[in-house]
Amino acid sequence: MKNIYLTNRFFWVLGGLAAFFALSFAIPLLFPVALIAFIVIMAVILLDGVVLFNQQMKVEAIRRLPKVLSMGDPNAVYIDLKNESSQKLWLNVIDELPVRFQIRDFERRVELEAGEELQMRYELTPYERGEYDFGAINVFIATRLGLLERRYRQEQEMRIPVYPSILQMKQFELSAFDKTSHKKGIKKMRRIGHSYEFEQIKNYVRGDDYRSINWKASSRRAGLMVNQYQDERAQQIYCLIDKSRSMRMPFEGLSLMDYAINTSLVLSNIALQKHDRAGLITFSDKMGTTLKADSKPSQLNKILYALYKEKERPKEANFELLYYAARKLITGRSLLLLFTNFESSYAMERVLPILRRINTFHLLVVVFFENTEIRAYAEQQVDTLEDIYHQTVAQKFLSEKTQMVQQLKQYGIQAILTRPEDLSINSINKYLELKARGLI
Repeated sequence: MKNIYLTNRFFWVLGGLAAFFALSFAIPLLFPVALIAFIVIMAVILLDGVVLFNQQMKVEAIRRLPKVLSMGDPNAVYIDLKNESSQKLWLNVIDELPVRFQIRDFERRVELEAGEELQMRYELTPYERGEYDFGAINVFIATRLGLLERRYRQEQEMRIPVYPSILQMKQFELSAFDKTSHKKGIKKMRRIGHSYEFEQIKNYVRGDDYRSINWKASSRRAGLMVNQYQDERAQQIYCLIDKSRSMRMPFEGLSLMDYAINTSLVLSNIALQKHDRAGLITFSDKMGTTLKADSKPSQLNKILYALYKEKERPKEANFELLYYAARKLITGRSLLLLFTNFESSYAMERVLPILRRINTFHLLVVVFFENTEIRAYAEQQVDTLEDIYHQTVAQKFLSEKTQMVQQLKQYGIQAILTRPEDLSINSINKYLELKARGLI
């Protein structure tokens, strides 16, 4: 039959029966017993098949997915199972996952009592943006005998897009505005000086800063009045993403560009929550997305869809093109976070004059990456002379990255050297620091 399958238990029983028959040829007295055993086993197999293909034997399976999946994060997938038959069943559930996951051995085994419902959960972590196609759900059911299986195929074809990490965006949004967020890596920055925007004049209460007392208003009201300030708003925050081949290097399944894309979404969301204006520019050998900074409610969705469509290019980055695009697009002093990667001091020195020109008109933060694999190699134990040589080269490479940061700071350019997995935390902290210091 089309949907009937033989189980391992079936082959074990068949193998045991064949061995018994072989023994009966050596001992003729056992042959009648072997024949009776064969008839009984065939009857049991037939009974198992009749029970399995009873019209009342039915199982329902429904897959539940989020509307979108988050790149680089574990995404929960649920399958609702229901045993609609009148007896206990043993199920083997095989979900047809998208080809991009390269998971060819997915299966889950569960037991369901008669009429029982069960929610099965598993997680998928996509490492590429784009559309993922899910296929059918195959449920193989067996009875207590377990000699045969019957397959139920539930057509559950779905196409789900994978977007930059929305889960990280929500997580860091909570951390940035939570009073206990310092425990999660977000640093609370002390506001330096009085670079606030004036909000209102209010009555003085114990604990207010006496330096904010408004003496003119106090004299008119015959009571102490103080000026109240709020954080400066409507400041322009741009994420500049390098899409060239230097950002194709993979770490933990994600490329450096994908780390930058996830962080850009996180940072844009926090900037909008703080009433700043968020924008986006991507570039490589030619310009990509140019999204002017804005604080409208729809701006985050525009940034999300733009990041979703971005693709790496196997070309060298044209920083001069970035300079002219920034001059034309960005009006007024803004905070620019440039996500790029320099593997040598020569590569950085080649574009340093352009970075200095950009920093003249804006506050530029250059964000590039530490090679964690080289760091791990440089810190491991070595025994041979050849290993010592290789480790010395690795340490020199790491030292060169640190020197790049110092060189950028000498020219007044803010810089972040970070591990890929710490990119979001370090970028948020730098944004909060610069905002607290009133440098934007």
